[in-house]
Amino acid sequence: MARHTSGSGSGFFVTALTAAALAVVAFFAYQASAAEDRPAAAAPPSESPSADAAGGQDGGQGSGEDADEPSPTALPEDSGAGRRVVYALEQRRVWLVDTDEDGGEQVTGTFEVFPSSVSPEPGEYAVTSRNPAGTGSDGVPMEHAVIFHQDADGVVFGFSAATDGSTPDPDGEQRTGGIRQSRADGAAMWQFAEAGTTVVVVP
Repeated sequence: MARHTSGSGSGFFVTALTAAALAVVAFFAYQASAAEDRPAAAAPPSESPSADAAGGQDGGQGSGEDADEPSPTALPEDSGAGRRVVYALEQRRVWLVDTDEDGGEQVTGTFEVFPSSVSPEPGEYAVTSRNPAGTGSDGVPMEHAVIFHQDADGVVFGFSAATDGSTPDPDGEQRTGGIRQSRADGAAMWQFAEAGTTVVVVP
């Protein structure tokens, strides 16, 4: 009796396992079929630099107003023609402008200068004399003096470099017309501005 009861229970257990296994297989088959019917999920968009990181939507050119503004070191308009030195009073800057065989112009150098208490009137002048070394009108030892004008009051105007690197006092009471440069810029001016070289002074 006990053996018969055990066999009957085993048969029932096997049948139950078979049914459970078939149910699991059917479930996974359904899942696979549903996955094939679903569209693939869209891949996330790739990251791209923002407009700011890429220099803005205008390609880094900035706004139209900024693009139209002239560079502070650009050669001033109406500053003459030909090989010349251009001196802008308000900008306190000099440009060395050379020409080529075709008549074109090229700025070979530009740099800041340091004026004295008196400035020349805007106009066109020419280099009248040069002095490799000496003493400026302010009593400071200087080099590479390039003189281009003397006004009716006797004030002499010219470019030079102080050997001690000092600059003149534009608010000083002494009336002097020296236009100081760094020693390196003074050497460049000396090489460029020979006697007779045009000097154009603009406001």
